[in-house]
Amino acid sequence: MATLDDRLEFVLGRKTAEKLEEHFGMRTVNDLLRHYPRKYSQGATVFGEGSELPQEGDHITLVDVISDADVRWTNRSPKREYLVVTLGNRNPKVTATFFNAKFTKKSLVKGTRLMLSGEVGFFRGTMQLTHPAFLVLNAASGRNFGSASLKKIADASATEDGELDMSAFTRDYFPIYAACAKVQSWDIYACVMQVLAVLDPVPDPVPQSFLRQRDLVSLDEALRAIHLGEREVDRERARERLTYDEAIGLQWALVARRHSALIGTGPVALPRDDGLVAVMSRTLPFELTSGQREVLEVISGELASTRPMNRMLQGEVGSGKTIVSVLSMLQMVDAGYQCALLAPTEVLAAQHARSIREILGPLAMAGQLGGDDLATGVTLLTGSMTAQQKRQVLQEVAAGYSGIVIGTHALLQDSVEFHNLGMVVVDEQHRFGVEQRDTLRAKAIPGVTPHLLVMTATPIPRTVALTVYGDLETSVLRELPRGRQPITTNAIFVSQHPTWLQRAWERIREEVAAGRQAYVVASRIDETEKSPDKDDREQGGPPPITVIALLEKLSTGPLEGLRLGLMHGRLTGDEKDAVMSAFRDGDIDVLVCTTVIEVGVDVPNSTVMVVMDADRFGISQLHQLRGRIGRGQHPSLCLLATNLPEGSKAGERIKAVAATQDGFALADLDLQERREGDVLGLNQSGRTVNLRFLSLQDHLDVITDARAFCEAVYETLPDDPGLALLAAQFTNTDRVEYLDKS
Repeated sequence: MATLDDRLEFVLGRKTAEKLEEHFGMRTVNDLLRHYPRKYSQGATVFGEGSELPQEGDHITLVDVISDADVRWTNRSPKREYLVVTLGNRNPKVTATFFNAKFTKKSLVKGTRLMLSGEVGFFRGTMQLTHPAFLVLNAASGRNFGSASLKKIADASATEDGELDMSAFTRDYFPIYAACAKVQSWDIYACVMQVLAVLDPVPDPVPQSFLRQRDLVSLDEALRAIHLGEREVDRERARERLTYDEAIGLQWALVARRHSALIGTGPVALPRDDGLVAVMSRTLPFELTSGQREVLEVISGELASTRPMNRMLQGEVGSGKTIVSVLSMLQMVDAGYQCALLAPTEVLAAQHARSIREILGPLAMAGQLGGDDLATGVTLLTGSMTAQQKRQVLQEVAAGYSGIVIGTHALLQDSVEFHNLGMVVVDEQHRFGVEQRDTLRAKAIPGVTPHLLVMTATPIPRTVALTVYGDLETSVLRELPRGRQPITTNAIFVSQHPTWLQRAWERIREEVAAGRQAYVVASRIDETEKSPDKDDREQGGPPPITVIALLEKLSTGPLEGLRLGLMHGRLTGDEKDAVMSAFRDGDIDVLVCTTVIEVGVDVPNSTVMVVMDADRFGISQLHQLRGRIGRGQHPSLCLLATNLPEGSKAGERIKAVAATQDGFALADLDLQERREGDVLGLNQSGRTVNLRFLSLQDHLDVITDARAFCEAVYETLPDDPGLALLAAQFTNTDRVEYLDKS
């Protein structure tokens, strides 16, 4: 007998187990049984006379007689023989190709009745199965002959007198598994049958009271029914239970990490009435919103605790997250600690350094003429700095001169040593993984776990997933600061209304004439950059314009005579700084750029944005780009141009962005459009984060229920072995870490 914890080689044999591990990462019985069918085929012969023609890539099973068998030779050297058999007299014609003809040509002859199972392909009207699994059904020897998987099933189902029991192959439904050329669906089916035949009753990790309250079947019943259940009602009941399993497994992994993060001792930073926070609060040139004050009160209390803070701050574009992070960092500096602010790009890091220095004024000028007595240092570290500049910064940080250290991934290098790190702030948190954040937090003195504040400018779908599944406490800023100007957004469907784009260029000229500035955004730098594939490409339209071509077109065409600047990711750090400084100082009228300006760039005088090939961008990305305007005293206009038709999928997406400025509503819409596959993406080892039944869109009630259940159990039984087994698929790889990154 077997249990879920048993290794597969003890149940299936070493050779079979090695294949399953090599191609699917399966090691235990639990791994195999959690490899659920991706669909079910109806009956052994899913394609017969009068039935619907299968599609390319469909997995089908056929039982028929060979009407022709032809041995052929390959054209390439060395030549190899292969066998092509034709099944019955079907329309369209059905053939199967076998490359080991030396062994099969003697058995697969005309008149032989056999079963075939494999993926369908088509060539010149002929339906083809290439090297499918097969089983000879009228073997003269009385022995079953065929592919190992089908033969194994046939041998196991033989009657007492040795006859083949066709009931094993005449089920109403057969499970079809995600498979590969080396391990086909029938191979997996055979392994599952073999395992289930010897599996002990599975103990349930979830209390019976929990199952009864939600009318869920037992885990033992669910695992058997999802693979072998012939009734749809049984398979549906199994899916309901296994959906809860995925939710509970993921939540158990996350609750365990939430609690493990609290083991360290957080640096205590009590608020002071005579420190930087007090002075800064009195001299702010604007009034904090009620939302900002509420969030600051929560954060301030957590920073004063010995429990390390783990908080995510999400909010609308321009909702004032930066000032919240600055005041939080100043509380730490008041207590003698340093803070690190990690940004994903040099443009954003430089923007943060500039804006923090500007808002702090003399409070950021420690050791400088005109600096306040309480002042601290604000230091920037990026990868493009010269070796001499980096040495200077590293010395300042190690000596404790810099209270606030801002940087890109350069902060993660071993050469960066802090004097007394007490807080880590991560901006645009979805661009960093857990390892990167932990690397930075590990730069604190031994025994101290720095407080963590991660921020996201707008709740894009991956952040929604993190919010639902995450191990971080969450604060939300919805209210925009007073004085923020409205942004009017319109869609331009160029193929239907070509004059509208011309009007967009005229509008830019009008704004520049009034003393204001504009952005024009392209999706690609030049022709060497690979364009992201989108479903909308199937709807036609010309290739996207590159930022290089766009600059040339505008400078010699509709925007001729204006001062145009170019900004993209391949510029050096100094070049980016020079362009942004010129744009910020008003020396550039129109910045022609890529999405390098998507986050953090703050030029209040910019009032117009034209996004070319807007169909190339996702909903949340368009919302982020739009947030670069509307930051000053003048009303702003965002124009989203596309060559695709208004009724296309992309057209609907663009109109949705134009219809609202509510980033939370757009995040939900983005999730509906993209669903889990695109939201969760791939983990860092390249494997899919596989939630087969649990849906971010459809199962919020299940997720919250599972979260509450796991929290309650963890308080009394943190080492529960059954729940740890449910969580294994998320804890035994880097999948949970990727959920944070995503």
